[in-house]
Amino acid sequence: MSQPLKSEVQDGLEAWLAAAGFPLCEPRPLPGDVSPRRYTRLVGADGGSAILATYPPEIRGTCARFLRTTELLEQAGVPVPRVLAADCDEGWMLVEDLGPQTLAEWGRGRPWSELQPYFERALELADRIGRIPLASLDGLNPRLDGALLRKELAQTWDLFLQPRGLTGGEPLTRALSAALDAICANLDADAPISCHRDFMVRNLMPADGLIVLDHQDLRPGPPAYDLASLLNDTLFPPPQMEEELLSRTAVDRVSYHRAAAQRTLKAVGTYTSFALRGADRHLPLVPPTLGRCLAHLARVPESAPLVSDLAAAWAAVLGSEH
Repeated sequence: MSQPLKSEVQDGLEAWLAAAGFPLCEPRPLPGDVSPRRYTRLVGADGGSAILATYPPEIRGTCARFLRTTELLEQAGVPVPRVLAADCDEGWMLVEDLGPQTLAEWGRGRPWSELQPYFERALELADRIGRIPLASLDGLNPRLDGALLRKELAQTWDLFLQPRGLTGGEPLTRALSAALDAICANLDADAPISCHRDFMVRNLMPADGLIVLDHQDLRPGPPAYDLASLLNDTLFPPPQMEEELLSRTAVDRVSYHRAAAQRTLKAVGTYTSFALRGADRHLPLVPPTLGRCLAHLARVPESAPLVSDLAAAWAAVLGSEH
């Protein structure tokens, strides 16, 4: 949980907010994970609200990237939060308040018939993001290439799989490592397009159709990556709906399953890392996410022969999921 506002901002913030037309009245710190960036909901005397993001010096460059990616996405017709004011030298940004619930939170427990239009809209927005010219991303973020994809999986391997004995005996360990390397290499071989990088339901707001959050990591990446993120995070569409949504895209199916296998296994490592640093609210997502990973590993040639042994090795974690 964030600390009270006055303990984490510099002198002059209240004057800056007043100059931006939003004098500080009632700050309400918002929960986060482990990023040093902090968010605070500011409620004005008139009942209006906005979100203050504060960027400490070590991540201050993220503020400027957010402004640039906001511009690029708006030009592409992708709805994003309006930036009401920003001072990246000081590490302050004021953005519109889109409400308390992301699509992940709002959608929990709702019927899929009600959620499907939001996923369909998300596919449209992912397509618009993918059409952003790669040249416009120069200098923003490094490409999500094979080396970075493999580095992400190394965290899962080191923090989750190996400590729990989930890589099996030595033959399975070697085979799984080789299969994951090959999956990342094959994703790297696909011609990159522009990717949000975290295009998931936790970064989508069910306001005005759909609004995209947390887009400062926009970068070149595998064509299937944002789609894999959307369909394999928090709200897991049932197979029939997943297939219907995939049929609306031109993404190669094997590439999709490769990207989804990488993304879900990476997410397990991310949840574990957060928990080790004291933010454990995503731990309930580990079993279903690992189960999704296993299902996707079964759909790609690099790992399909290993799935039976992996299911046995992961049985204690998967529990009722499989």
